[in-house]
Amino acid sequence: MYALVYNFRLAILAVFVLVSITSNAQKTRFSFSEQKMGSPLHIIFYAQDSVKANKQARACYELIDSLNHIFSNYDSSSELTSINNNAGIAKNIASPLMWELIMQSKKAYIKSKGAYNIAMGPLTQLWNTARRLKQFPSQVQIKNKLLLCDFNKIQLNNEDHSIYLSAKGMQLDFGGIGKGYIAQKVVDYLKKEGVTASLVDAGGDIVFGDAPPDKKGWIVGVNQPEKTDDLLPEKLQLHNMSVATSGDVYQFFEYDGKKYSHIINPLTGYGVTSLRNVTVIANNGADADWLATACSILPINEAKKLALSLHAELLITESVNNQLKRNNTKGFDKYWGIPLIQEKQ
Repeated sequence: MYALVYNFRLAILAVFVLVSITSNAQKTRFSFSEQKMGSPLHIIFYAQDSVKANKQARACYELIDSLNHIFSNYDSSSELTSINNNAGIAKNIASPLMWELIMQSKKAYIKSKGAYNIAMGPLTQLWNTARRLKQFPSQVQIKNKLLLCDFNKIQLNNEDHSIYLSAKGMQLDFGGIGKGYIAQKVVDYLKKEGVTASLVDAGGDIVFGDAPPDKKGWIVGVNQPEKTDDLLPEKLQLHNMSVATSGDVYQFFEYDGKKYSHIINPLTGYGVTSLRNVTVIANNGADADWLATACSILPINEAKKLALSLHAELLITESVNNQLKRNNTKGFDKYWGIPLIQEKQ
């Protein structure tokens, strides 16, 4: 028996999953990976039959494609693209899953006091272009885009489930919630299929089912701030929950000696400049995803209160004068597992 280390990297997240390969007389470990939603999407689960396992994995990726076709703003024929194209023109009747995610996003906006906001599409696009062209946005550009990012300009009708963006140029963007939501749907699907021990990594937003056979949980390592390969010495041990980590180690814009994260503060329109990593453990993928973003923006005490209000746990790590500083909710410590021991293959 040996351990393999999987280096799963996300453009906005840096979480490492370390999975012990185990099997017993009845169940075998199966691992699948495909490029989805702009990053590798890994599915690992334990099952009895290889033929059935491959069919279930294929069904998982088909489910992911169908959900991405609803929520992607890169798919010109997606439901989200239709909603954005109709901004200031007409309303759209939402599909059941679109309405579900919109309602979860509304809850996130209210709970975070605006720190997480799916109406940030115009600013997200502006900063994506700025990073690509290496041209820092002007104050006028940011101010004009910020006017289009008012969540309260999203008109939602509970009776017919219609969505209307009331100003031309508005755009919804499910970055920071969509991948976690989709990963959760895949784990839920597998459980309905009788596959309980599973892990789905949607580009760094990771959702876990039951623990692997004869294990207490899946082992997860978290990056140190500003490091791509250095992990904290302890490892998390998780099952039937989700984890997400947010930081600026992969996506940022450096201008005039200051580093601006890809995470945009909805109050200012600028990328967050605090050099911290935020790791959230939550009961579902969507909550872990958006909480990691919101808690990167909020002051630390407010971030901790927000996480606890949703029965989530939070770890914030910062590099202060080249020293690692940690701040976490009290319940986070119970998820630390034993230090990783890497055995030779």
